[in-house]
Amino acid sequence: MPISTKAEVLSPLYRNCLFKSDERVTAHDHVSRELAEHVLRWKSGMPDVAMFKGHLNRLSMYLLRYGAEVEVTPSPFDDFSLVHTSLVGGAEIEVDGQKLVIAEGRTGVLTPQQKVRLRWYPGTQQLILKVPHAVLRELAQLDEAESTELVPGFLIERGHGSQWDLLTHSLLNVMSLPAGTTLDKAWLDHFERNVALFLLAHQTRDGRPRPELGLQTVQPTDKDSSSAAGDSRRMNMLLEYMDARLGAPLSLEDLASAAGVSIRTINELCHRHYGVTPMELLRNLRLDAVRSRLRTQPDLSITETALTFGFGHLGRFSAYYFDRFGELPRQTQARPE
Repeated sequence: MPISTKAEVLSPLYRNCLFKSDERVTAHDHVSRELAEHVLRWKSGMPDVAMFKGHLNRLSMYLLRYGAEVEVTPSPFDDFSLVHTSLVGGAEIEVDGQKLVIAEGRTGVLTPQQKVRLRWYPGTQQLILKVPHAVLRELAQLDEAESTELVPGFLIERGHGSQWDLLTHSLLNVMSLPAGTTLDKAWLDHFERNVALFLLAHQTRDGRPRPELGLQTVQPTDKDSSSAAGDSRRMNMLLEYMDARLGAPLSLEDLASAAGVSIRTINELCHRHYGVTPMELLRNLRLDAVRSRLRTQPDLSITETALTFGFGHLGRFSAYYFDRFGELPRQTQARPE
C-alpha cells in the first residue's frame, strides 16, 4: 500500500527533523551534507523546505520537500545509490542520458556513473533511501574496488511496487523501535542485504530495451499471451510505456506494439485486467496525472495542464474528469490537501 505523508509509519522520520526553513542557502547546505554536493536552482514557488531522517545500521532514509519547483544537479554519488519514492507530486530525472519520470506513488533507483539532473515539481515530497554500495558488493561478492551491478537509473515496475512498499514499511517499522532496543547485528545486516537484493533482482535489465527509452524490439506475437506470467509481463510493459508518454499522441497500434502483441490481444488483456479498452486505460492514467498535478500546484492553468497530458478537447476532458473523480478540475484545485 502506498505511503501517505500523514501515515503513522513515518513517525520515526518526523521525530528526527534535520531542519525546516524558507531560506534557500540553508536548504542547500543541509541536503549537501546528508546526500551529495549539488547545484540547486530555484524555479517557481516559494521555498518551504524540510528534511527528516531515520537510520538503521548502514541504510538511511529521508523525507524531503522543497515546496517550490527546483532543479538539482548533484556531483557524482560517493559510492552509494538513492532510491526515490514520490509520496506527493513527482520528479523528472535525467541520469546518464536516460530520462525517468517518477510520478506520484512510483519509485526510481539512481546510480549515476556520469551525470544526473533532477527536476522536482512544486509541492513534491519524496522518501529517499540511501544504500551504500558496500551492501551491494557483499551480495555480489565483489571487491571494494569493483563497481556494483546496478544500472544507472530505472523505475521499479508497477508489478513490483507493492513488494517495495512492504519493504519500505518494514524499514520504517524497525526504525520506530523504542530507543535502547537492541537488535541482533547479524539479523539487521541480513535485513539490509535483503533490501539491496530486491533492487538488484528487480532492476529493468532483462535483456530487453526499456520501454521508456523508445527502443522496444519485441515483435507482436500471441505465443505466450494465454499464460498468466506472459499476460502480467506484457501488461507491465504496456503501463510503463504509457507512463513514459502521457503527453504524446499514441495510437492503438502503438500500444499493441509496446506490449508485443496484436491489437486483438491487447484489447483482450486490458479488458481482462482492468475492464476497459487500452485507450480508456491510457486516458485514465492521464486523468490521474492531471489530478496529481492540480493537487500539488493549485495555481496552474487547468487548460495548459490538460494539454500537457494529451487532452486536446477541453469539453470532453472536463466530462472525463468528472466521471472519474466526481468533481471538476477547479474543485480539485480549490480543495486543500
